[in-house]
Amino acid sequence: MVLLGAASIWVGGVWFQMLAVFAVAVMVWELWGMIHPDRPTDGMLLAALVASVLSGSLMVDRSWFLALLFIAPIIGGFAAKREQLTFFAFALVIQIAGWGLVTFRLDYGVTWLFWLIMVVVVTDVAGYFAGKLIGGPKFWPKVSPKKTWSGTVAGWLGAGLVGWAFAIATQAGWELVPVSMLLSLSGQIGDISESALKRRMRVKDSSTLIPGHGGLFDRFDALLGASIFMLFTAAVLDIQGLSF
Repeated sequence: MVLLGAASIWVGGVWFQMLAVFAVAVMVWELWGMIHPDRPTDGMLLAALVASVLSGSLMVDRSWFLALLFIAPIIGGFAAKREQLTFFAFALVIQIAGWGLVTFRLDYGVTWLFWLIMVVVVTDVAGYFAGKLIGGPKFWPKVSPKKTWSGTVAGWLGAGLVGWAFAIATQAGWELVPVSMLLSLSGQIGDISESALKRRMRVKDSSTLIPGHGGLFDRFDALLGASIFMLFTAAVLDIQGLSF
């Protein structure tokens, strides 16, 4: 999976778009499955709808693409017999984040998509080892009982180091360091949001699609949060050499 993802990111274009569309559709299917495990067929139909809509939204004027991304969340929200607002909100965010990753690769190139992914990965790795080695107070025990403040802060520092490395290697400037740390925080919020959703739905994993690792939603929750923050950053900031 890692090799496939890295290759599609490197090649870009329609290959990365297809991978992103597939991943987004699967995550919406997993979302529906957590809410309505008794109606798997409806989840497959919604996933197909999401794939069709997102594929179309990548080929139309960006000024009104959001209108297309509302279609599946609205239909799924009406079709659900419970947690209608939950499905609507998460399905919409998943689609926007997936669209954001594709357009980010298209607009800014492979270097900056790898930067985004590296921030998310280093945040996760640094947080895991710091939490294991240092421990200490829990970050939010009711939602994510394994996460500690030491791991959370270590993730921010690790992301700052990634930003520092990319600032040296490119013309982005030192502003990239605090941006990377904020991106790390956004990824952590995405992770915690999915943890809260699973607790609310009383499930351990979003699905059993990846043996021993849960579902795609479990693997990409932090990346979704980082993508949402990236869209905001690209819209309001101007970093030299990055055209944010």
